[in-house]
Amino acid sequence: QAQLVESGGGLVQAGGSLRLSCAASGRTFSNYAMGWFRQAPGKERELVAAINWSGGTTYYADSVKGRFAISRDNAKNTMYLQMNSLRPEDTAVYYCAESTYVTLRSSQREYRYWGQGTQVTVSS
Repeated sequence: QAQLVESGGGLVQAGGSLRLSCAASGRTFSNYAMGWFRQAPGKERELVAAINWSGGTTYYADSVKGRFAISRDNAKNTMYLQMNSLRPEDTAVYYCAESTYVTLRSSQREYRYWGQGTQVTVSS
């Protein structure tokens, strides 16, 4: 069973940057695709970015394309989300998740393990 722990959230002004980290343990990290999701108050959880097992293939939601970058370091069992040019609408709880597949996945149903989430708040 995988354990995922997010860190790096916080309060930032619009236009600022944050880097989220997701530390994984309990399974062979490099065997599985990973993703970052977010959930804003009153909204459904949505996929922000995803990455395949090697890091060679990535996906971004249109709302963050060009501003966010997902990456992973399999040697450190860690995934990252670099968030630049943050906007107030990026405010949400951000979750990392581990898929049961090696290839990139966009459906929440294809992610089996989830972290506890980290709050990101962007002030205007």
